[in-house]
Amino acid sequence: MNNKIRKLTGVSILIALVVILQFLSNYITFGPVNITLALIPIVLAGIIYGPVEGFIVGAVLGAIVLVSPSTGVFLSYKPVTTVFLCLLKTGLAGLAAGFIFKPFKGRNELVGSILASIAVPIINTGLFSLITIFVFREGVFGVTDLNGEFLSYFFLTVIGINFLIEFAVNSALSPAIYKISKIVNSRFAERE
Repeated sequence: MNNKIRKLTGVSILIALVVILQFLSNYITFGPVNITLALIPIVLAGIIYGPVEGFIVGAVLGAIVLVSPSTGVFLSYKPVTTVFLCLLKTGLAGLAAGFIFKPFKGRNELVGSILASIAVPIINTGLFSLITIFVFREGVFGVTDLNGEFLSYFFLTVIGINFLIEFAVNSALSPAIYKISKIVNSRFAERE
């Protein structure tokens, strides 16, 4: 099988996984927060296929989030900023996963995959948090100044639970899934 076809097939499968996992996140809740497992395929795209593919798979997740009902309040307040936020936060997370993993490729790939896995939820949640606090705070939450009460609420309920679970899941599962994908890729290579 041609490498370009293998890459296109692999990225397409990861995009399909993003769609399925993001859909399932509507049913996985922890308190008021939906928990997504869709960051895992973004990590895998970055570490297996590279930064550009990580960005593409991440941007697909951003597009799905953009059309979800929970994004409506952000879209009604600042539509252009919301589009950029949704597409770029996960896209840049996938891009970073690829760049973080690159120096480890062929050397200590397990460490590289762990670092990339940890970076994705940090970048995704970090960008969302920063933009929300500085751009959407007043229109979405009705808060005009950065007071401790708002920041406590925002980080403990809106961000905290979601981030910690996504961080733990990515840290634990992405390196294991990467190892499995390496085995599968080597089996395909043997058949050629």
